[in-house]
Amino acid sequence: MNIFYKLAMSTLMLAGLAGTAVAQGTLVNLTEGQGTITSTNNPQWDGYSEVILIPGAALMGASSATTALYLGFTGGSEADIGNLVLYQTNRNAIAVRRVNKVTLGGVANPSINLTSTSVCPTQPVSVANPCIVRLDTLNLALSPNQDYYLAIYFTLDTNNETISGLGQSISEGGLSGFALYGDYTRIEAGGAVPEFGNTDQAPFFLAYVTNQ
Repeated sequence: MNIFYKLAMSTLMLAGLAGTAVAQGTLVNLTEGQGTITSTNNPQWDGYSEVILIPGAALMGASSATTALYLGFTGGSEADIGNLVLYQTNRNAIAVRRVNKVTLGGVANPSINLTSTSVCPTQPVSVANPCIVRLDTLNLALSPNQDYYLAIYFTLDTNNETISGLGQSISEGGLSGFALYGDYTRIEAGGAVPEFGNTDQAPFFLAYVTNQ
């Protein structure tokens, strides 16, 4: 998975083609992502949600009909996710316009085996060897006229007591996130994304937003 990390950073420059369509088969970052990754100790996610803002203002101009979200881990043996969704709102607004189901392997509540070499080829997973996991590609074109919030709920169990994400970056990129106790993945259209105070805090788990 470190291969993608290096590839994603090198392809960042490709996304500077503002207003152009992404060529089929070309991997392009749609946002700056995490920025410079410097992992901190952030275990004990059992029962918590992370809500991550992907602002329309951070989109880099490459036009794509699909969106791929990548999660990064630096510790733990298994991440048990209770649910995954991507909320859409108007720019600088918290009212949910649409809820997009997000899956891994076709399910919204996957368990990610961080000790498996088929999932994380370089073992053990650590700050030096982060594991990057691509969620299922969404048939969704991100619009600069809207903001997006990825909500991840980590099940209340012992596995999630020891997992850690690859954030937070000391050099913030185009994403920001916050943690809340409880399941914040069940908000329906017409509801509101929870407001948070520090919008300059980089996320823990969302590493990249690309076209594929």
